Amino acid sequence: MSAAALERGIWDHLVGQRPAITALARAAQGQGMSHAWLFTGPPGSGRSNAAIAFAAALQCEQGGCGSCHACHTVMAGSHADVSVVRTEKLSIGVDEVRDIVRRSGLSPVGKRWQVLVVEDADRLTDQACNALLKAIEEPTPRTVWMLCAPTVEDVLTTIRSRCRLVTLTTPAPADVAAFLVRTMGVPDSLASYAARHSQGHIGRARALAKDEHVRNRRREIVAIPARLTSLGACMQAADRLHAAAKAEAEAITSDLDKSEKADLDAAYGVVERGRRPREYAPALAALEKGQKTRAKRRILDVVDRALMDLVSVYRDAIALSTGSGAELVNEELRPDLERLVQLSTPEQALRRIDAIFAAREQMLEFNVPAQLALESMMVALKLPEGGRA
Repeated sequence: MSAAALERGIWDHLVGQRPAITALARAAQGQGMSHAWLFTGPPGSGRSNAAIAFAAALQCEQGGCGSCHACHTVMAGSHADVSVVRTEKLSIGVDEVRDIVRRSGLSPVGKRWQVLVVEDADRLTDQACNALLKAIEEPTPRTVWMLCAPTVEDVLTTIRSRCRLVTLTTPAPADVAAFLVRTMGVPDSLASYAARHSQGHIGRARALAKDEHVRNRRREIVAIPARLTSLGACMQAADRLHAAAKAEAEAITSDLDKSEKADLDAAYGVVERGRRPREYAPALAALEKGQKTRAKRRILDVVDRALMDLVSVYRDAIALSTGSGAELVNEELRPDLERLVQLSTPEQALRRIDAIFAAREQMLEFNVPAQLALESMMVALKLPEGGRA
């Protein structure tokens, strides 16, 4: 496949991933094909996009032309032989996996492949992993599994050993900026700004390029480190960050919650103050439980994004302090960064980065309440009084 072809059609939204695209395009043409694939890469690198694009290439008789019916339906999520497991919950349970495993035992509707994509495979429970492992160990003809996870360590060893690995990388800022200009038509200066501040996260770059509110919100986050001069300031910063995350998550989910409740009411023939079928109450309870779990995940996602913005500030401070000459993510914060350099050593900046990742792990892995984890983290980020400790 020519270099120009790699930049068009189904591969168009994979930014800076030329080696992976080349390998997938060749596999779609029969070179190195496997029944199971594991897509890994940092957040925003395009793991699920790569899997969907590969699914389109497998269904397309031309290997991914981008213009045929098969390509269009796969990319739109309506192809009969491509199933995607997505979740807004904290984990993917065994029941969800069993459903898709049952589907994997059926023959494709069309002439080509049945493709089963599991996004966020790192969220599979132990039972779900065991159910999936059996299906991958004993694949049915013309069935292809595609799993997506941040790293190979996030997937059960026995599963990843049966998958062909596709590793995506963090795209360079120049590639991200060019992508924004090409697909969104934004000015070069705004594209460069969004690319640099997104730190290679394509979805984040799009949001920064199109939404002034998102840009202002990020400015508030990256201004936090220089303001952590007292215990009170630390508590206040934690409270504001948590409150803002809750508000943003609610804005994202509230309309969806209402729509789901209306659909449930319609399905059971429920009208306001009317008689409700016996089956309605447990169905409503299950819906509300799922919505609460989704809201919690949304809050954690928003907080996690803010934590990565905070990390970028301390990395910039280390770059300035050591004179590495690396391009600063937050160049417009140079006065604040220089103040951080004056008050802290590079080793202290590294310890603050460790504190941020510790808070992240507490929230995502050990279910520590976000407010509590943020308060502890902000105290660890507090600037020393009177200069370097």
